[in-house]
Amino acid sequence: MARRLAAALAMMGALLLSGCGNDYGVDQHGQKVASERLDKQWKVVNYWAEWCGPCRTEIPELNALSEQLKGQSAEVFGVNFDGLQGDDLRKAGETLGIRFTVLAQDPADFFDLPRSEALPVTYIIDDKGKVREQLMGEQTAAGVLAKLKALRG
Repeated sequence: MARRLAAALAMMGALLLSGCGNDYGVDQHGQKVASERLDKQWKVVNYWAEWCGPCRTEIPELNALSEQLKGQSAEVFGVNFDGLQGDDLRKAGETLGIRFTVLAQDPADFFDLPRSEALPVTYIIDDKGKVREQLMGEQTAAGVLAKLKALRG
């Protein structure tokens, strides 16, 4: 009995650990998003929509943040609140001037993100996949960078 329990627990542990390497689908250009880009680094995940005025104002700040985070084990990802896909997602991203990666597949289930009815909303997720901060409303590159530095210690 003890052996079976130990075997079952070992199998469960292996299954939980195999969560690394998730399939994050494709980006706004139809390119596969490699799990290494999300699984082992900090993530700034921003939900936006074309009809959201503050989102439009915030995009240049997130573009700047994306540039500043290069080489720092952190990356900015966008998610369209309305679930746009394919060409519609690409066009919306181009219309707003988004230069960071937009995930076509909402990662909310992977990271257990609380659903927000207000936009924009940005989540800071650590390198283990844990939500560390939920930022409501329009953000600045400097503000998010400061939060990231504080959380990373």
